Amino acid sequence: MRSTGPPPKTQAALLEAMQEETVTVGEKTHPLEAPFIVLATQNPIEQEGTYPLPEAQLDRFMLELIIDYPSHEDEHRVVAEHSFTPLDKLQPVLSRDEILQFREAVAQVPAAPNVVDYAVQLVRSSRPRDDLAPDYIEQYVHWGASPRAAQHLILAGRARAACQGRFNVAREDVAAVALPVLRHRLIRTFRAEAKGKTTDDIISELLEDMPSEVER
Repeated sequence: MRSTGPPPKTQAALLEAMQEETVTVGEKTHPLEAPFIVLATQNPIEQEGTYPLPEAQLDRFMLELIIDYPSHEDEHRVVAEHSFTPLDKLQPVLSRDEILQFREAVAQVPAAPNVVDYAVQLVRSSRPRDDLAPDYIEQYVHWGASPRAAQHLILAGRARAACQGRFNVAREDVAAVALPVLRHRLIRTFRAEAKGKTTDDIISELLEDMPSEVER
């Protein structure tokens, strides 16, 4: 999603769904019933003729996931189970009400002040003009992460803690979700690209440099 994206009308539809929770067809607007998610994909090949996805819109996506080729076992299963009726054997895993209940439960998982401070300092350290930013951020990052990134670090941390059966967010949860939450929010400099520094490299270095205790 960094360099290419859908045409402007599709971008506007994505933004409407994410912000207004509606979709518009012609002159009629339809509300989106919860729960729903908004996904955008980018193919690393055949990008000519595509449109840039604005950074402000990228920032609205909670996570950027990198999906590589499947393992040999998974690819074998994909080929073996391929059919012309791929939806026939699908069975629901959760009901709508159950999903909404889980979402409400995750939202109640507390994050202590020191964990929130950790997320905020990590995000602020990614901004080249912030006093917390290390020297290499000024060299490799043109724009750092926004306050929304810190919010999403805590939200994703809550979900991770809940999935592991814990009732509060730990710093380890924030660190564990840092790559997918931050990688599409950092805009690298030409120097970083020339040296082959990926956003994942920069975020990983930031995580290593974070102090064991964050001072408020």
